[in-house]
Amino acid sequence: MSGQVIVVDDETAIREAVQQWLELSGLQVQTCASAAQALALIDRDFAGIVISDVRMPGTDGLQLLDKLLELDRDLPVILVTGHGDVPMAVQALRNGAYDFIEKPFTPERLLDSVRRALDKRRLVCENRQLRQQFALKDHIEAQLLGVSRPMENLRRQILELAGTSVNILIRGDTGSGKERVARCLHDFSSRAGKPFVALNCAAIPEQLFESELFGHESGAFTGAQGKRIGRIEHADGGTLFLDEVESLPLAQQVKLLRVLQEKTLERLGSNRSIQVDLRVISAAKPDLLDEVRAGRFREDLYYRLNVASLRIPPLRERREDIPLLFEHFAREAAERHGREMPALSPAELTRLLGHDWPGNVRELINAAERHALGLSTPVDSAGELPAQSLAEQMETFEAQCLHRALQHCQGNIAEVMALLQLPRRTLNEKMQRHGLQRSSYRPAGSGDED
Repeated sequence: MSGQVIVVDDETAIREAVQQWLELSGLQVQTCASAAQALALIDRDFAGIVISDVRMPGTDGLQLLDKLLELDRDLPVILVTGHGDVPMAVQALRNGAYDFIEKPFTPERLLDSVRRALDKRRLVCENRQLRQQFALKDHIEAQLLGVSRPMENLRRQILELAGTSVNILIRGDTGSGKERVARCLHDFSSRAGKPFVALNCAAIPEQLFESELFGHESGAFTGAQGKRIGRIEHADGGTLFLDEVESLPLAQQVKLLRVLQEKTLERLGSNRSIQVDLRVISAAKPDLLDEVRAGRFREDLYYRLNVASLRIPPLRERREDIPLLFEHFAREAAERHGREMPALSPAELTRLLGHDWPGNVRELINAAERHALGLSTPVDSAGELPAQSLAEQMETFEAQCLHRALQHCQGNIAEVMALLQLPRRTLNEKMQRHGLQRSSYRPAGSGDED
């Protein structure tokens, strides 16, 4: 048996006796001589319970109960009372106390109450964690659209890595959404309340790189008329995103490596070291190892940046997402310009699915905006042959139909079977082939029954 228990009592002998009883049963126990000491240890994420005497100088047990329940209404608080305090304790139960134990009490009576309280607390914490996971899943699915297996894998990897502090290298073609992925890694991390600072390394002239990254003091060089905070220092406590990091000059690579190793920097024109705490997320179009072999990128910096890596799949590898993405961006554009959303013809859908999308999501967004404005067909190169075979296009279209049916029916398999007029075995086989899970479409907190 394990669990966290805080015991609050102003009498040392009682605190020590209760601590000994509970620790012999395998519990983690911390004692406090006052309510103030206990309140300093407890927040909404506290996974344990509280045992408190009622009669204490200063803040008594009933006042402590009120303060704890203001902090977390579901926190179990067990009150220990004298014989004359029983009516008061009964009122405390009505006010939210979990249990009261009358003095003198046996270790068995106390342990029974503690076990039940810890079981309740464990269930509360597990339910909160599940709700938080559902909320994160819903949020990231709104940020990174797609029903394909590659996108499901990418979202899962982001949520797994966001909770860590490691530096991450993102690989992805032009327009695939590298900054959006970096932003999700920041937003779902413990650094979310701190700055997210993005820098495109290819857009900074080489002579300005050092000042841009590290900042400068007034008079550090010609034209430096005032102190400037660099991007690294501005990202302190948060996340620094270096896009097209392969463009970072070698001289600045050395200095960035030193910052990552020593967690300090010096502004240009200053000898004072400034401590920084940041996570670095980098993105590159080419394989950085190829850049290392060619002598254009430092190997030691590469391994500092590439503690973990993510690859963003290009649109051509997740064609079943194309209709969903196109519809989403076209509707956004139509609303933004005050237009009616134009219908998408079967011929236009075929061209969408057959196009290779070398510009990835960025190209798709532009095509969707033109479609919403009625300026052109979804894909300007309407005469080109589809890159997919007919069988591949049919598979992609089938996956999209299944996705929309599951979405409409909120994962209710019986309703999907009726809507698509498919027997259950056929539906199951098709969902498995396309990597579609009914749990992804079920409302949070719903059961598994249809």
